[in-house]
Amino acid sequence: MISYGDLPDSELTERLHSGDDRAFAELYERFFGVLYKHALNRLRDEDQAKDVVQELFEDLWNKKATLLIQNNLSNYLYTAVRNKVLKVIAHQHVVAAYAAKQSVYLQSEEGLTDHRVRERQLAAIIEKEVQSLPPKMKAVFELSRKHHYTYKEIAEQMDITEQSVRSHVKNALKILKIKFGLIFYFLMFFG
Repeated sequence: MISYGDLPDSELTERLHSGDDRAFAELYERFFGVLYKHALNRLRDEDQAKDVVQELFEDLWNKKATLLIQNNLSNYLYTAVRNKVLKVIAHQHVVAAYAAKQSVYLQSEEGLTDHRVRERQLAAIIEKEVQSLPPKMKAVFELSRKHHYTYKEIAEQMDITEQSVRSHVKNALKILKIKFGLIFYFLMFFG
């Protein structure tokens, strides 16, 4: 019987191409920790770092058949994590720039009244969409975003794994991002 732990990265990569889930599991075990530390070092947020690395492995599995790794897997994974971290940081900068722009506008008398009306309308729209999420996803999302529970606290309270919590939050955000993509685009550039 093959001991996947003894196989080199190149062999595991070849096996991954053919859909070998045990090869994928070994790569996950081999690289998750170091990639997580690398992402955490840059992001300084445990949940974001885990999400980035988890998303990388999700992409790796989904693209396994068409994946082209030029030199070695380690370099590929580090580069992929770095790129995902940079995307997160860039998104944070966009959000911060938007918040700064809004702050200046809100300091004006006109902005204050207009902002309150828009804020209430947007809150109502968001709440309506959150209520339309599947029940378990909605409960996890509300505990995470409204009550600011950690993934661990949510997992303990709902008797599910942290990975399930992470998946529910990620899927809820994907759904909301799709539904609100245009709204946020217009608010950011024309607000």
